Amino acid sequence: MSVSHPARPAQPTVSLIDHMDPGHPRHDLEHDVRIGLSSTPKWLPPKWFYDAAGSDLFSRITRLEEYYPTRRELAILRARAGDIAAASRASTLVELGSGTSEKTVLLLDALAEAGTLRAYTPVDVDGATLLSAANRLAARYPGVTVRAVRADFEHHLALLPRTGRRMVAFLGGTIGNLDPQARHVFLKSLRATLRPGDTFLLGADLVKDTGRLIAAYDDASGVTAAFNRNVLHVINRELDADFEPDAFAHVALYDDRHDRIEMRLRATRDMAVRIHGLGMSVMFTAGEEMRTEISTKFRPDRLREELRETGFTVRRFDTDPSDDFSLVLASV
Repeated sequence: MSVSHPARPAQPTVSLIDHMDPGHPRHDLEHDVRIGLSSTPKWLPPKWFYDAAGSDLFSRITRLEEYYPTRRELAILRARAGDIAAASRASTLVELGSGTSEKTVLLLDALAEAGTLRAYTPVDVDGATLLSAANRLAARYPGVTVRAVRADFEHHLALLPRTGRRMVAFLGGTIGNLDPQARHVFLKSLRATLRPGDTFLLGADLVKDTGRLIAAYDDASGVTAAFNRNVLHVINRELDADFEPDAFAHVALYDDRHDRIEMRLRATRDMAVRIHGLGMSVMFTAGEEMRTEISTKFRPDRLREELRETGFTVRRFDTDPSDDFSLVLASV
């Protein structure tokens, strides 16, 4: 059941709508671990990287020299946010997977300068981060209604507020974490929630030199390796498991058949892992790999086609000067 209540009294223009059942994250984790670690080959979804430690590690990753996506997306926003705002004429910005909303300021500034901005709706599963960012931005944009929504974009799209002329932003290349079928379902589901005049702003990483791609997910300082292993720390803590994270090697490889990076954890020896919270044991053989993330890299023509197949019309296709990353504005 959805619960709506005010955030902090000091910021009366901020509200929180919570669509997350109190037991939802735990149930999802139990389901994913049980299914993923019973599969052949084994896998875990990347959303479980992001506890407090994982979020801090990812923040460090975005500042690494090898990790270009954040810098390239910011470069596009700095150069084109005004044009995107003018094309969308949005009065409400809805941001899926908003996190700390750091890049969002460029879009909000552009919409405010265009004179259309009336509301901002950040959407994330982490309530604390969500409210912190919402209050910060409410202070920056007095008079703008900030309505934070705690929700999972893979489950709650139909429940998002539909106030005003909306631009729904899905930034950071997160679309690449979804496999083709899940991507198609997500895009179709999002399209079904949009009305004439609404737009969709998608950040997507592009195919490029394989060496650069692998380096972005296997940095020399080992931050990404620690981020990858963090999923095992999460399972240990939340499900009373006895993984030894240091017994797993970080692996990043490029699958050129599917145009995607895969991150994996490779067992360095035979081992049995007990997950007490699920009453299950999982056997690993030396050298066995468990996939923890996919990150698809798109070819522009294929990305346009995927959007067209799910009911969108591409209005703008902007890239950085190196053609490393793209921001696509689409309408319905």
